[in-house]
Amino acid sequence: MVNKEALDTLQKYGIHPSVQRIAIMDYLLKNHTHPTVDEVYVALCKVIPTLSKTTVYNTLRLFSDHGAALMLTIDEKKVCFDGVIVPHAHFMCKRCGKLFDVALPESLKAFLPAGSDFKVDEAHVYYKGVCKACAMEA
Repeated sequence: MVNKEALDTLQKYGIHPSVQRIAIMDYLLKNHTHPTVDEVYVALCKVIPTLSKTTVYNTLRLFSDHGAALMLTIDEKKVCFDGVIVPHAHFMCKRCGKLFDVALPESLKAFLPAGSDFKVDEAHVYYKGVCKACAMEA
């Protein structure tokens, strides 16, 4: 059964739907875990045995290029992807490595002064520290 939300999202961003693209978009929309290519591949290869890591990487890159997903490079050791494309910040725990969505404060939504000649296409705000769960373990 085709996920209508995933299909609609692909069409909204001008991406030709395929079985693999719909499955990958569906995974992003349902799993707000900021997955890596490997995580998406492992989750979907059981359902789509012909899926390759290259296909997952190229598809996620396509989503990012079209604005249907965000490519996050907060951690220089791994690239993660986010299906939530509304403006928000991220927090990365330096102990467990998890990424968390953080609401973007109103004061940070306009980084550039009024009247500047810049046209902003994207902005990335992230914080690094220790999450609550890791802090409680210490």
